[in-house]
Amino acid sequence: MKKLTTRDLTILAMFIALTTVATILIQIPIPATKGYLNIGDTILICAGLLLGKSAGGIVGGLGSALADLITGYTFYAPITLVVKGLEGFVTGWLREKTSLHFTLCAVIGGLVMALGYLLAEGLILYNFGTAILSFVPNILQGLAGSILASLLYPVLSKTSIFQNLKKASH
Repeated sequence: MKKLTTRDLTILAMFIALTTVATILIQIPIPATKGYLNIGDTILICAGLLLGKSAGGIVGGLGSALADLITGYTFYAPITLVVKGLEGFVTGWLREKTSLHFTLCAVIGGLVMALGYLLAEGLILYNFGTAILSFVPNILQGLAGSILASLLYPVLSKTSIFQNLKKASH
């Protein structure tokens, strides 16, 4: 296992904070499930694409769950920790382990999020009749986050910060 440097931890913390802020910045309520739509997926998907599966999972889970805690969606925080963590992890894993185009990795990660919330809301919080009401909005959120991340990723991956990270990890 690679030892994390201060620089690695700083970048990880930055992505967690950015995910939290992006999640809080725009919240569109879904009254049926007492949840909300947001743009935090953009940042956590970028983290998975740029930093890999572990960082994607940590950023997605912690950044998004922290936003739930801060904005009063405490009952969603444990589910968000798992679902958004899985979204970032899957995105990063696909980018690391397959030859899929980064946009497809991002889209699959976004769809994992929508399916994760459908299952969690259907099995844990509500029922599938209620959970399905947030499924389409969650798919749209996942796709929007994927598209935005796919626009940011090529630009960010060419910056010196991420070029140096790639060199350090090889």
